[in-house]
Parts: sequence; structure tokens; C-alpha cells
Amino acid sequence: MQNQTMQSQMMQTSNNDYTIQDDEWDRDLLLDPAWEKQQRKTFTAWCNSHLRKAGTGIENIEEDFRNGLKLMLLLEVISGERLPKPDRGKMRFHKIANVNKALDYITSKGVKLVSIGAEAEGTL
Repeated sequence: MQNQTMQSQMMQTSNNDYTIQDDEWDRDLLLDPAWEKQQRKTFTAWCNSHLRKAGTGIENIEEDFRNGLKLMLLLEVISGERLPKPDRGKMRFHKIANVNKALDYITSKGVKLVSIGAEAEGTL
């Protein structure tokens, strides 16, 4: 019995150590500007590979997806489905409405979005 308790404690310690190391690795990687730059470049290329099918592309994720129009188009291209008609106005509330339409579509497909909203002002 004592041997089982000791093994259980060792496993808990090992799992906790692994989790702590994993958390530290994630935090360090997320704060690395070179890693972030590479992720942006890779994601931009992926988006452009799909947006090219619609005759357009993006250069800057924060700027080009800000009004929601290209984000909605990207979702249409990769899903093969039509999204609701976007708002064409240039005011902030039109842009927010478009991003919300895109996020609503993603949610409708069963993707759980946590701490993601349309009013992030270009923050990735």
C-alpha cells in the first residue's frame, strides 16, 4: 500500500514538473519576436494561398482583416459557403459588424472562441 502511494506521488510530481516546464516553454516562445514574425509570415502566406482563388490577397493581417471584408471572403473561400452580406460602410461600427459576422460563422461551425471579439482594434 505504501509503495502504491509513493508511486502515485512520484507520478504527480513528474506530471507537475512536465506541466511547469511546458508552461515556461510556451511563455518564452510566445514572447519571442522572431517566432511571432515567422508565425505572421506563415499565416499570411496561408491566407494568400486561399484568397488568390478569389483574386485578392493580404499584406498585413491586422490591417487587411480589420474591416472584416477579407476575413469574410477567406471564410467563404475555405468553406465553399456564402456568408451574410457584409456591411459596406466605412465607419467603425460597420467594420465591427463584419468581423462579428465572420466570428458568428466560425462559431456556427462548432468552433469555440474564447476571449475573441470584433473590437480588438488589430490586436492578434
